[in-house]
Amino acid sequence: METLAEAVIEPAPLRRSVMLAALAIGPVLLVAALGTLATIPNIDSWYSTLAKPNFTPPGWVFAPIWTALYCLMSYAFFRILRLSPGTPGRTAAIVAFIAQIALNGSWAFAFFAAHSPALGVFVIIPLEALVFTTIILFARLDRIAAVCLWPYAAWVAVAIVLNVSLWILNP
Repeated sequence: METLAEAVIEPAPLRRSVMLAALAIGPVLLVAALGTLATIPNIDSWYSTLAKPNFTPPGWVFAPIWTALYCLMSYAFFRILRLSPGTPGRTAAIVAFIAQIALNGSWAFAFFAAHSPALGVFVIIPLEALVFTTIILFARLDRIAAVCLWPYAAWVAVAIVLNVSLWILNP
């Protein structure tokens, strides 16, 4: 006779879910941490000196927005990772996600650490293309995962306009 705990939760699937959650959160958390390291030291010393367009969001909105977006990205990635490894399109979706999250992290270094709005533009435009590619690939596998990435795509679009404006205003 099985115990109540065994009847309610199978240990192997729970361990697999925890491992997949860690694999989904890991790259996103790494990029968030590295991006923060590249950004924070440059806000008061460099970014604050730039001429900004009048539609620049106040500084306090960035942390909560990025936190929500990173949570949605992690959840979306988890939903794809939990699919059977033999699922057609799964590998391509994983590769696209990893590529876009790596490019996401490199933007903070291009823009903030290098003090270069121009370099930021050259990173953020391909980033947006990769985000859309990831959405398309995720949609073929899991519509909820794809929908979780739409706010991210929208925020990156806003960031493109802001980044280009900063480049124009600060040649």
